[in-house]
Amino acid sequence: MYSEISAVYDTLMADADYDNRFKIIENLFLKYDRKPKLLLDVACGTGEFSRRFAKSGASVIGVDISDEMLSEAMQKSSGEDVLYLCQDMKSLDLYGTVDGAVCCLDSFNHLESYKDFCQALKSISLFLERERLLIFDLNTPYKHKKVLGDNIFIKQGKNVYCVWQNEYERKHSRVNITLDLFINKGELYERRQENFSEIAFGKAQVKAALARAGFRIVDMLDENGNDAPTGKSERIIFVARKVK
Repeated sequence: MYSEISAVYDTLMADADYDNRFKIIENLFLKYDRKPKLLLDVACGTGEFSRRFAKSGASVIGVDISDEMLSEAMQKSSGEDVLYLCQDMKSLDLYGTVDGAVCCLDSFNHLESYKDFCQALKSISLFLERERLLIFDLNTPYKHKKVLGDNIFIKQGKNVYCVWQNEYERKHSRVNITLDLFINKGELYERRQENFSEIAFGKAQVKAALARAGFRIVDMLDENGNDAPTGKSERIIFVARKVK
């Protein structure tokens, strides 16, 4: 899973503004709880958030289902206190509890169903200390319908050209995504393809899933980290406290 995109993921995500996103999350921890001492970074990918939290003083457990993405993360490691584990977020098996958890860049949307989303939250809750926070973001149904839709996008970075094609399923608010990657190999380009889906959940669904996993929502924000979400927000940040 995500094996083809792993080597060029950071290049294609060059505009993600990790520093600002990290600062938003860090400020939310400080506002509603405290800076975690041991943080769980769910679907950590190539480790950009894990490394930033570690550099801020936390010990971090970065979990991802992709060996290839974790390999990229470990190659970038420069002594940060991060333990990378290859695990499915729906069935975590950690060595103990953590006092904070994050899931960034719409990673929950990549699950196959609402049932999987509920299971992932329960799995995280099992290892999160009571009264501590889970902070995550989700792409919205609005974004799936109006922005991603049945559209085609072109992304280009150093040594890679990407054709992004979407197929929108209105009934399930699902976007089936095909990435055709053309990676420069000297005088030639190597073509690779990655296929995956994203499914969007409404606010009521998210609230219900969190409640079943023992969480209570303490804040919802637009992705800028300042404003309340609107009907046209493309991504929503959720701050949830484990209460059970």
